[in-house]
Amino acid sequence: MKIRIGFGLGTHTSANDAASFGDLVDALEDLRYDSLWLSERLTGDAPDPLTALAFAAGRTAKLKLGTSVLVLPGRNPVVLAKEMASLDRLSGGRFLPAVGLGAPTPAEHQAFGVERSERAGWFDEALGLMRRLWTEDRVTHHGERFRVDDVALRPKPVQQPIDVWLGGQAPSELRRVGRLGDGWLPSFCTVDDVAEGWALVTETAAAHDRVIDPEHLGTLVTYTHRAIPERITALLAARRPGIAPEQVVQRGLDALRERLVALTDAGASKFVVVPLEEPDDWSSELGAVMDAVGDLRN
Repeated sequence: MKIRIGFGLGTHTSANDAASFGDLVDALEDLRYDSLWLSERLTGDAPDPLTALAFAAGRTAKLKLGTSVLVLPGRNPVVLAKEMASLDRLSGGRFLPAVGLGAPTPAEHQAFGVERSERAGWFDEALGLMRRLWTEDRVTHHGERFRVDDVALRPKPVQQPIDVWLGGQAPSELRRVGRLGDGWLPSFCTVDDVAEGWALVTETAAAHDRVIDPEHLGTLVTYTHRAIPERITALLAARRPGIAPEQVVQRGLDALRERLVALTDAGASKFVVVPLEEPDDWSSELGAVMDAVGDLRN
C-alpha cells in the first residue's frame, strides 16, 4: 500500500496572494509533499481552486494538484470538463479532482444558483457527461438538465481516465461514492467513520458491478497547535452534533502522527493534512509536519 501525504489549505486561508501562495507551493515541492489540495467556498477566503492550482502547476514539476472538493452542481459540465482536461494536460497528468455537492449552507446554494433538492440529480448527470467527454471522440447526451449533440472535447487529458474522487459521509453520499466515484476523500472523520464508511462504499460498488481501487481511500486530517477555533466548533456542532471536536481535530503534531497511523491501520493510504490556523512561516510549518509524519511514506 502506497502511503502518500499531501497538504491542504481548507476554506479559510490568507495564502491567496502571489507571494505567500508561491512560497507555500515552492516549499511543498522542495519538501517532497505528494500533493496540494484546495477547497472551494465561493463565500469564503480561499482562492478559486482551479485558478490557484493552475498557478501552482506552472511553478512545480512533481507536485500533484487536487481539489478537496470542487462543487459540481451549478456548473456547466462541458465547460468544467474542458477546464479540468486543460489543467491535467498542462500539468503533465498531475491533476487529482475530488468533487462534491457543495457546503450545506444557504449562501453557497444561492451563489451556485442550484436549489438544495436539485444538487444530487445535477451532480450525477454532470459527472457522467464529463467522463464521456474526457474519453470519447464525440459525445451526444440528452439528459434532464443538459443536452449536447456531437460534441468533441479537445485536448483530451493526459490521464485516461482521470480518476474522480468524492467526499461526504452521509449514507446517501457514501452510496454515491460506490456508484460513481473512483475514490473517497472525507473530512472531519474518526477512524471508525473511515472504516465503516469504506465498507458501505465498497459494498455499494460491488452491487453495481464496480470495483474501487483499495488504495483510493484517503482522508483530510485537520490539526491545530492551539485551541480548536470557534468556527470549527460551530461547524461541527451543525454538521456532526454527536461528535466532540477533539475526536476529529488533532492537537499537535504528535497527535497528527498517531491519527495517520491509526487511519493507515484502518485501510487509508492517501492523506491530506490541513492546518486550522495560519503559521507565521509556511516553510517552517511544512518542514515540521514532514519531520513528524514523513517517515510514514513508502
